Parts: sequence; C-alpha cells; structure tokens
Amino acid sequence: MVKVKNEFHPDYAVPPGEILGYELDLRAMSQKELSDRTGITSKHLISIIRGDSAITPQTAIKLERVLGMPVDYWLNLESQYREILARKSEQKQLERDLEWLKRVPVNEMAKRGWIEKPKDKMAVLDRVLKFFGIASVAQWDDIWPNLAVAYRQHQKHEVFPEAVSAWLRKGELESHKIQCNKFDKPGFKALLSDLRELTTKTPENFVPELQQRCANFGVAVVFVPALPKTSVSGATRWLTKDKALIQLSLRYKSNDHLWFTFFHEAGHILLHGKKEMFLEGTNGLDCKKEEEADKFAEEMLIPRAEFNAFVKTRNFYADDIRGFADAIGIASGIVVGQLQHKKFLPQNFCNELKQRYEW
Repeated sequence: MVKVKNEFHPDYAVPPGEILGYELDLRAMSQKELSDRTGITSKHLISIIRGDSAITPQTAIKLERVLGMPVDYWLNLESQYREILARKSEQKQLERDLEWLKRVPVNEMAKRGWIEKPKDKMAVLDRVLKFFGIASVAQWDDIWPNLAVAYRQHQKHEVFPEAVSAWLRKGELESHKIQCNKFDKPGFKALLSDLRELTTKTPENFVPELQQRCANFGVAVVFVPALPKTSVSGATRWLTKDKALIQLSLRYKSNDHLWFTFFHEAGHILLHGKKEMFLEGTNGLDCKKEEEADKFAEEMLIPRAEFNAFVKTRNFYADDIRGFADAIGIASGIVVGQLQHKKFLPQNFCNELKQRYEW
C-alpha cells in the first residue's frame, strides 16, 4: 500500500539558532566555547541564535565538526525556516491583494475560458496573477497603468484599468500564436489599399485573410471582444521592434466601426513611434496623434477627393450610396458611417446598409 504524503505548511517559524542554543545547553557548552572551537565570532553566533543571521553552508560545516550534527541537518533547518518566513510574508501580501482582485472581471474571464476560477479566493488570485504573467499586484502597478497610452473617450462609462489591462493581456497572448515576418513599413502601407476589398466580406472570410496578409508584413491582428468596464474599441502597440499588434474589440459590431478602427490603428503604426501605445476608447487622449490617425483612416477608406465629389451630389439615398461604394470598391456601410460622422446623414438614416457582425 502506497502511503500518501500530506503537505503541511506550518504558520510558525523556529529559527535554527534556537535549536543551536538548545544543543549547546545539552552539552553544557557556552557560546564563547563554541566561538573558540568554530572560529565564529561571538557577535555572529548571537545573531544566528536570534535568527537574525542565516546558517550558511560554511557555518554548517563548522558546526558539524564541533557538534557532530550533519551539515544537511543545519541547512535543512535554515531552508525550512526561511521558507516559512517567506510564505507568511507572501500570505500577508496576498491578503492585501484580494482587494485589488475585486476590480478584475474574474467571472467574465472565467466564462470566456481565459482562466480557471477555483472556489478559494487566494487560488483565484493566483490564477489571475499567472494570467497577467506577474508575481504580485505590485508588478501589475508597474507594468499596466504606466504604459504610454493615448485614448479616445466618450466619458459615458465607468472604466476599470484592471479590466482594460486584462483585455490587453489577452490580445498579447493571442498575438503569440501568430507567426509574423519582420515589420516592413513600405510593404504594410501598400497592403492597406488592397485590404479595402475585405470590407465587403463576412468575418469568417475576412478574418483569416486579414490576419495572414498583415502578418506577412510584421503586423499581428487579433480580435478580442471587449470586457465589461473597458469601453475600448481597439489598441495598437509594438511587441518587439519588428512586430506590431493591432487589437480589435468588436465593440460596436458593425462594419463601419470595425474597419475604421482597423485603419485608424494602422495609421498609428505608420505615423507614430514604436515606444508608444494607443488605446481607443479610454482616458488619456493625445488629440494631435488621434486626429492624424483619423485622417489616415478616412483617406484610406474613402479617398478625400472622391468623397467630396460624392457629397456635392447630395444624393444620399440607399441606391446612390451603394453605387458610390461599389465604384470605389468598399462596403456601403462604411460610406454611411462617414456620412453620418460628418453630419451629412442623420444617425438613423440608411443603417440597413451597415453589416452587423456577430462573433
């Protein structure tokens, strides 16, 4: 019969020096005598007995020779003592971190299969920290909120940085699955004109093609539905100097919003620095760079000269919009979105031309 060894982690710690003091008492040996026999100073011995100083391998060898107790015995006592102290310290820190955990959308992350959710709160915290790839909440404070971020924000929704960072982290993990060539700026810029044709396709057709074609030029494109308390539509950042990431949240589920966001993020990649991160939908707006990315997306989707010529006709009926969209090779819903954004059409006109995406 195999015996099962139970793991026991005591919540108290006995310094090895206390055992050393006990052994000296048994032998009626004073600390001074032990100091004389080992060459360890009295001051250092007192520090060991109090638990202030550790028993090193060199010290353990000396104690073995004088007291006849094996090196392993002393080193194991020291190791166990330090482990218990570390666990107690870690436990106190984790208890403080549980308050932070309340702001992380754990239930939704578990529902989506991003993490497992054990019943024990400490175990849940451990899963969340592993998801983020950090040792403690202190590292989260260092890594996520301090990113150089520029945002577009509607100021209508409460936003939790913890939820935003979880969404970003999932995009990062998904991007690792995409093999990319080294970033090719001229090639990626030239590719964008060709990608306009994908706007007329359904997600099951355009998603794999968009990802593969962008990966050929060093850009990973991932689709991660937004979490509650995020209000994000997209993000751009550089994973390495040769690999960029465009992350799309599918927040509005319509083709005009999705494609405008994609080309907006592509604009950030081509126009702005590799050390920056752009998160669309939250506080921290860099107005100039956001305007530059907006203009880039508008020009890529509907060239300004052609758009201006069309609006001069004032023919904004559904058939006219379809005809114009077909002529420039783009989805009609994107034309509707731009007309609405620039106040040529009311927000409730021609929405039937927009394609709804269900993911």
